[in-house]
Amino acid sequence: MDSPPPFNVSAPKALDLLLTRRSGSAKAMTGPGPGPEELDAILKASARVPDHGKLAPWRFVVFEGDARARFGQLIADALAETEKVSDERSASEAARLMRAPVVVAVISRVREAIPIPEWEQVLSAGAVCQNMLIAAHALGYVGNWLTEWYAYHPVVKERMGLKPGERIAGFIYIGTSAIELEERIRPDLEKIVTRF
Repeated sequence: MDSPPPFNVSAPKALDLLLTRRSGSAKAMTGPGPGPEELDAILKASARVPDHGKLAPWRFVVFEGDARARFGQLIADALAETEKVSDERSASEAARLMRAPVVVAVISRVREAIPIPEWEQVLSAGAVCQNMLIAAHALGYVGNWLTEWYAYHPVVKERMGLKPGERIAGFIYIGTSAIELEERIRPDLEKIVTRF
């Protein structure tokens, strides 16, 4: 039996990873994306988040291969059912998930009538999204956390099989950047940090 990993051990490479992580635009993604073992590692890392009450108030829906096109068509059809769209817009929506080799929907599923506050459950789902981005970066890929209109569209959510209390925390696009990633200006700590 393996012994548990030690805690309180310095991990400077982990800090370097956090300080260099940046999002890669879904529009500028290409292959390769993570293979099955890498994706499993990303999902396992994603699930290792603070989770008050051990509820796992989130779940994953993975889109790979043809599933990306099938879901894209579902998006386009849902939009066409609720508003008039041009053929160009419909085609664009149908191709939306084709931007990356792998897309993971993180579904926040709040459990009500329990003592764990809803806000903490929602924050846990957000932490899952962030861990997913970090894990993808650690494996040499880029990630992009998007919601966009279809994360909130009632027809899309219904056809995805979302249950009452479930919301889409984000669609995490994972792949390889086709362009050089640009660094963006980060917040000035002097403007956002106070000491009590």
